[in-house]
Amino acid sequence: MERHALQAMLVTFGAVFSQPLFQNFVVLVEGWIVAGMRAMTSTALTAHGDFPKHYVTYYRFFSEGAWRPDVLGAALLKLVLGLAPPGPLVVVVDDTLARKTGKNIWGANLHHDPLSWLSNALAFGHNWVVLAIVIRVPLVERAVAVPVFWRLYRSKKARTGKTAGGKRELKTTGSTTDKDHRTRPELAVELLHVLREALGDGRILRLVGDSAYGGKSITRHLPARTVCISRLPMNAALYAMPSAPRPGQNGRPRKKGKRIAGPEKMAALTKGWRKATVRLYGKNVCVQYKTRVALWYNSTGNAPVRAVVVRDPKGRRKDDAFFSTDPHMSVETILETYAQRWSIEVAFRDSKQQLGFERSQARTRKAIERTGPFAFVTYTITVAWFCRVGYCHYPELRIMPWYPHKRGPSFADMQTLLRQEILCRGFSYTPENMHPFEKPNRANNHANKQAA
Repeated sequence: MERHALQAMLVTFGAVFSQPLFQNFVVLVEGWIVAGMRAMTSTALTAHGDFPKHYVTYYRFFSEGAWRPDVLGAALLKLVLGLAPPGPLVVVVDDTLARKTGKNIWGANLHHDPLSWLSNALAFGHNWVVLAIVIRVPLVERAVAVPVFWRLYRSKKARTGKTAGGKRELKTTGSTTDKDHRTRPELAVELLHVLREALGDGRILRLVGDSAYGGKSITRHLPARTVCISRLPMNAALYAMPSAPRPGQNGRPRKKGKRIAGPEKMAALTKGWRKATVRLYGKNVCVQYKTRVALWYNSTGNAPVRAVVVRDPKGRRKDDAFFSTDPHMSVETILETYAQRWSIEVAFRDSKQQLGFERSQARTRKAIERTGPFAFVTYTITVAWFCRVGYCHYPELRIMPWYPHKRGPSFADMQTLLRQEILCRGFSYTPENMHPFEKPNRANNHANKQAA
């Protein structure tokens, strides 16, 4: 394996930071991969126990460093863009909870706990809206989502700081004096526009999200050349296309036609079902479906959508419905694209279990908005490294005997291979090798400092 495989990838981030910050970035990435972010101190010292910098330096990298997360995300995008399948770029958006404890954590509040068996359960912490790109990874049958951009969602009663008397203040955001509050779909739209600007071309985007990211807050604010694929409520009100106005007819043209059968009524009819074989979660699955082009006026306005009702021929699952804002998209494409949404859930799980996404103890705003999501950065870099060189050495990895039917590498396997590479070949920065990389672009550094 090439000694500088990881180093060559990290060089692409040189333009994001100044030279000192770039050194700290490399130390943190390699230490994070090896240590799994147990704590900032252990992360830095794992990378370089004899490195002549105080560990506080690495805390300041997040709390005071002159760099922007969106610029770092754009560099991540360039790193993984070539790993995406040709054609339209599949983009997955979802939110995840990072549980926290303590009274002095900025931006923390109670959020819905998706892991609880109670439907109305709440958990204290941070809620992150994440945008990920779906790529293909060698030896992995399923699609893999790698995070590139993110935003911290702040509820209307999020912790902001202490009052003059030292007591906790719950400041209501979203008022005329504080415009920080935005809904999760609004943050998702913002991330889509950031992605579109970073791409710099007219490539078609296929946005995939669950029902929370399939309403009018998303569908009516999509960037150009962006298609939304999401769940369609079974009780959704569908309408026919409006008829053309008759000659001499007065008044405004109709925005919608008569109401037609929605997903529930379509599923209730015994006739009209068709069969299709689609590729879902790495397997060929036979499904029954009904489809029609209609107006979902409450969500997409006067833009037609393709509605699809899906049934399991074996009756093991309830009927479900999906839609695409591209009425010409085939049923197979809609179902196969939506199935890729689950890949971001896998990224969330691995970032928490393997990279310590929830372990950050940051308290201030700037540190919070940077430290936790750094787990996403190391996740994306690790997967990209595996796609480039790591997969060649996967057969050398010992597979535990309790996984006799394992069909491909997990993220833990990718991290193990990269960890072995770092420990075997040595860390990038050592007292004997202080400047192995080229200097970054100073123009971008100046822009970062101006924005910081």
